[in-house]
Amino acid sequence: MEKKDFSAKVELFVAIFLGITAVLTAWASWQDSLYGGNQAQKYTKGTALVGEANSLYNEAAQYIAQDMEIWNRISDLRIEYEFAAQNNDTAEMEKMEWKLGQIMADNVTEELAAAIEWADAQPEFASPFDKEGFVESYYEAADAAYQEGYAMIEDGNKDNEKGDRLGLATVVYAFVMFLLGIAASFEETRTKIGVIVLAMIGFVFATVIMLSVPILTL
Repeated sequence: MEKKDFSAKVELFVAIFLGITAVLTAWASWQDSLYGGNQAQKYTKGTALVGEANSLYNEAAQYIAQDMEIWNRISDLRIEYEFAAQNNDTAEMEKMEWKLGQIMADNVTEELAAAIEWADAQPEFASPFDKEGFVESYYEAADAAYQEGYAMIEDGNKDNEKGDRLGLATVVYAFVMFLLGIAASFEETRTKIGVIVLAMIGFVFATVIMLSVPILTL
């Protein structure tokens, strides 16, 4: 009678244990799917940002090429002005001054104008593009987009790692349910208890893995 009572208690324990494991398996699977969704969204957004950064980089390269061309034109006009000054050609000097004024007003940005002012203040001839950080300033928007895009992709990788851990927990829970399912088929009590103990070890292992992953909500 006592043996039957013990067996009944073991079967009840197994049934409850099996139910708890099934619930946690479903929970881990759901969390895994949420992390998978986050990963996909971050990969998509990160890839889009990198693509935008590529476009901004190409635009910056075009802008710097245009500004270099403008600077070359300004340098040529300055040389022509100096030549006219040496020959006391007032009319030509006025012409060069007018052209320089038009270029500075219509084609030179504030940033390029500041760099030209810096270059003019140097003791020896210098190009505005020699100013520290000036060339890099053209690519600031592209660099920021690259950093944001790659950071987003890296966050996606982290979500993928967390999803992998939850997937492992799901697999271990499935193994636990398998052990609990076959435990009742053993007639010998020691064998039955051994299988249950093994299942409990697996349950603890899977639960530790699952709890190591932050919980996501909708």
